[in-house]
Amino acid sequence: MKAIEGRPTRFLFSQSAIGGWHKFGNVWDVPISPRVLLLRAIKGEGKMRRKTGLFVSSCVICTLIIMIGASVSLAQSKDSGIFTNEGSVGQTPPGCMAQYDPAKGEYRITGGGANMWNAVDAFYFVWKRASGDMTLTADVQWVGTSSAGHRKAALMIRQNLDPGSAYSDAVSHGDGLTSLQFRGAANEQTYQVITQVEGIVRLRIEKKGSRFTMYAGKPNEELKPVGPVEYVSLQDPVYVGLAVCSHVATTLETAIFSNVKLEEKTVGK
Repeated sequence: MKAIEGRPTRFLFSQSAIGGWHKFGNVWDVPISPRVLLLRAIKGEGKMRRKTGLFVSSCVICTLIIMIGASVSLAQSKDSGIFTNEGSVGQTPPGCMAQYDPAKGEYRITGGGANMWNAVDAFYFVWKRASGDMTLTADVQWVGTSSAGHRKAALMIRQNLDPGSAYSDAVSHGDGLTSLQFRGAANEQTYQVITQVEGIVRLRIEKKGSRFTMYAGKPNEELKPVGPVEYVSLQDPVYVGLAVCSHVATTLETAIFSNVKLEEKTVGK
């Protein structure tokens, strides 16, 4: 159940708190939000629309504090699907965000940043930490057209969240360029192995030790390998997830990632 701060929450105050209207003795009253109840109790307004002389006890105050805390926590929680966190890497403009639609299984990510190239990256990242060998697969499509032919939507595995981190990714550009990018060590240059897939593309990045391979093609068709490269040494745990870069420092671009699947091989198995 999603709690929304400010919406009336119903309690039964006789000997316990259950769903219903306020009950003082045998008299029902109108609903009051838990924050209002707490404030009134703290201020000594124990009567609180009293009709039978019953005052709110300290245990009720404690209950309200717990319930308010739970409500705020629930209101701030966010479903990120198989990932756990999100945020900007490097310098990005305001407005970067990610939305996960559990009904569709889609991640709609809006990102900015000048580029993911050379020795510094700037993009928006939805991620989790993982260890060992792994593969990340997704269908990728852009929302709308753009003059930025090299806007980038990527499946990425990187060492950390520093802009110059070592990494490898499978990336779809706005103009159809599809590449396996990699930076072998922190703050070094970025290199790539390229192919071309126009329109919606299905991408996979595979990590086996220090070997990274990209697979690319159209959804529901056989994916063709690109690579591998063996110049990227990452220490566990790594950051794995979905990235969007607008390729223009002051603008935003949006991509949709669907049919996302992360497969992890437990270390030592």
